[in-house]
Amino acid sequence: MSKQTVLPPGTGKPLAPFVPGSMADGILYVSGTLPFDKDNNVVHVGDAAAQTRHVLETIKGVVEEAGGTMDDVTFNMIMVRDWSDYAAVNTVYAEFFPGEKPARYCIQCGLVKPDALIEIASIAHVG
Repeated sequence: MSKQTVLPPGTGKPLAPFVPGSMADGILYVSGTLPFDKDNNVVHVGDAAAQTRHVLETIKGVVEEAGGTMDDVTFNMIMVRDWSDYAAVNTVYAEFFPGEKPARYCIQCGLVKPDALIEIASIAHVG
């Protein structure tokens, strides 16, 4: 098995020992993605829809850097800080996956920074 790191241009330094994406045998694993700018500051504080859009745009950048599209995403793991944001998350999510939807799960949990309302990790089959 060959494995390669996927690092889109402009990626900031992660808070922990991980990379944005890792590709092995045509399968792309996108790390848990939070609504961070390149300096790891939370963006769009208090706005779950805007944070979701930022997270999914970041994931899209990783997928495209690996040579894929969002249609290649087959599974998403979604973590929300509060269930009251669930509807806003789903509205934006549907914009990024307008056709056939990937499998997914969604849980409520604490996130690494208190102002982060969402985190998403993805798996895509590219190529």
